[in-house]
Amino acid sequence: MQKIQEHFWVFAISSLHRKYIYVGLTNDLDRRFKQHNTGQNPTTKPYLPFKVLHTEKFATRIEAREREKYLKSGVGKEFLKTLL
Repeated sequence: MQKIQEHFWVFAISSLHRKYIYVGLTNDLDRRFKQHNTGQNPTTKPYLPFKVLHTEKFATRIEAREREKYLKSGVGKEFLKTLL
């Protein structure tokens, strides 16, 4: 039996109506985006609805966490703003 390779995603979503970018990490991008867009996350609920601004795929959670931390930094947020 072959083990299925799990991937981790770092994502950035942008509010369609307010100036707000959220950066997160997940192993199921579709599920996580739906959670944010249906108000299941208290942090992002006031900023509904969202569009996906940026995604990156990683083989390990450690790599994904490092990139997430970077995108949450000042320099990372400035990079994301260029994608708006």
